[in-house]
Amino acid sequence: MDFPLVTGIAAIIVSMTYACWNAYSRRSPVADSLLSFALGMIAVLDGFNLLSLNFSGSGVGWGRWALFAEAVLPLTWLLASSTHTRQGGLRNISRLQWGLLLLSLCFPLAAWLFPLTSFFYAPDFPFEQVVFLAPVGFAFYIGIMVYLVISLVNLETTLANATPAELWKIKFETIGVGIILAVYALYYSQALLFRTINMHFIVIRSFFMILAVGMMSYGRLRQREGVKIRVSRQVAFKSVILIAVGIYLVLIGLLGEGMRYFGAEFQRSVTIGFILSTGIALLILFLSGKVRREIRVFLHKNFYQSKYDYRVQWLQFTERLASRQSEADLQQVILSAYCDAFGIQSAALYLLDPDLETYVNTAGYEMEALSETFGHDDPLVRYIAGRGWVFRHTDNFLEVPAKTRSFLERYRVSFVVPLLSGEQLEGFIVLGRQVNPNETVMYEDFDLMKTIARQATFALRNQRLSDQLTRSREMEAIGNIATFVIHDLKNHVAGLSLMVDNARHYIDNPDFQQDMLRSLDNTVNKMQGLIGRLKNLGEKELLNLQPVDLKTVVRRAMAFLPADRVTVGGEPLVVKVDAEELQKVLLNLLLNAVEASPDGSQVAVEVAMVGAPHIRVVDHGSGMSADYVRRELFKPFATTKKKGLGIGLYQSRQIVEAHGGRLEVQSEVGKGTVFTVWLKKP
Repeated sequence: MDFPLVTGIAAIIVSMTYACWNAYSRRSPVADSLLSFALGMIAVLDGFNLLSLNFSGSGVGWGRWALFAEAVLPLTWLLASSTHTRQGGLRNISRLQWGLLLLSLCFPLAAWLFPLTSFFYAPDFPFEQVVFLAPVGFAFYIGIMVYLVISLVNLETTLANATPAELWKIKFETIGVGIILAVYALYYSQALLFRTINMHFIVIRSFFMILAVGMMSYGRLRQREGVKIRVSRQVAFKSVILIAVGIYLVLIGLLGEGMRYFGAEFQRSVTIGFILSTGIALLILFLSGKVRREIRVFLHKNFYQSKYDYRVQWLQFTERLASRQSEADLQQVILSAYCDAFGIQSAALYLLDPDLETYVNTAGYEMEALSETFGHDDPLVRYIAGRGWVFRHTDNFLEVPAKTRSFLERYRVSFVVPLLSGEQLEGFIVLGRQVNPNETVMYEDFDLMKTIARQATFALRNQRLSDQLTRSREMEAIGNIATFVIHDLKNHVAGLSLMVDNARHYIDNPDFQQDMLRSLDNTVNKMQGLIGRLKNLGEKELLNLQPVDLKTVVRRAMAFLPADRVTVGGEPLVVKVDAEELQKVLLNLLLNAVEASPDGSQVAVEVAMVGAPHIRVVDHGSGMSADYVRRELFKPFATTKKKGLGIGLYQSRQIVEAHGGRLEVQSEVGKGTVFTVWLKKP
């Protein structure tokens, strides 16, 4: 058993093992399943290639099956790279990517329709192990290479959108996936250069497959919980991968000419392996936060007028602020923005607690919760509030007392940025250790820190005011509910008060005693119903519609009023209503009418059926102006009574409309008022 066969079998085993482990991990079911399926197809392809190399004399015996496995690579890897460690899964794939996914179906279709000889032929395969590409095969393998490069771009986009903390968690697993894609893109790039596929390179492919899966496994063991990265569309169109691939294709053309002088296949394999290993090492190096920060600063210092593109920084920060969903999210966004912009490893936010009159830690980014608090008289607070400057540890360390210096050293504080609103210090941001401690910090850094601080202060104040407004509305809603409850209790108390007054004169009358017991029982039931509605406050109240005589409902409401003040007329009229709710309406109308009428004046109630069933309440009181009726009468909490709550008519109209009816009013100043409760036709 030779070395290429052993390496190939090992690559298949580790690939399938990781694929199964990843599929059953349940960190992200869709993304993990897609990645596992893509790795599984790689293992299947490696298996067919090994069979072709070792158990097929012509080299094409297993070629058809290997071709089908290769035809699925564009679809599987584009899906896997579009969802790997990203938020949203399949939902956030762009229209362009969906179009490419649809186009990738052409590969398995071509493998099915065209004969094998349209793709490649291998006249000297037992000796050379090289397959020569026909025109269809040339286009087929170039297409696969393009799709693998696009998948690499997807991975690069994911890494570019990761915060430093997220990058630390996903970089080894993502680099491992990238190695697989890069190795296969390199393998198929032979088609572009030589119009051949040299299967001697399969041993190199298998070796790097084992290396890649090892890195992915290490990344998974180091970070067991899944990470979801939000991909920005702005970054999605900026790719170093595309530039690198362009340079690579030029170099491979030059290397192709140079390789003519290497006779042994081993030398060629070592050369390609060295180039690929160097590329992987550089990739790992460039993913180091410190190295990337140094390169970025170098480029800005030597190729740009300013260290920062302020427009881009402002837009990015504004976009981050717009994405927050709560106060905690907003605070995390502000801290992560500072860490990303200035190359800081950790940060903490201090805000003024108005009750304690001290600055307390409210949020941390990659920094443990800080128990220290700062009063208005603290030297650090006085320093940043009085001067409005950014406190720098290396420059201003000796200007604060030993206690504050101990705090700065314990948490490796580099800067303290004040959050000023006018002259008022709303809080401050503590920035931890720099990614590159040797980076030169200049006036541009301080200007940008203060600019972001102003925007952050404005956002924090808006969030605080929004929260206060929400709490005020909640308290207002509670007050409104209490007002409605008080109104119902007021009506019940009015009835009980009348009952007590009558009891002083008729308590010895057996008939009165029976009426009083019924009235008390009725009042108790209503108050229990009120308590029940308060318990189910969030639920929609349903009417209990039952056939009832409207005159009976009127008489029940009249029981709470002096008998000589109300007269009722009309014929019995049976209608399906909620008797208890309608009684509330009539009691409210009758109480208002009696209070508005002069002493000795009667209120007339008429039950009739003219077009639709209705109840009319007529008084001869002071009346109301047309303007008041139109603008104020049914508005909640609007009243002309000294002790009124202003919700009776509002509540009455709500009840009538819930029955499918309407409440009409006709009034004239000095002559009286007519209320008509129109009910739905039976």
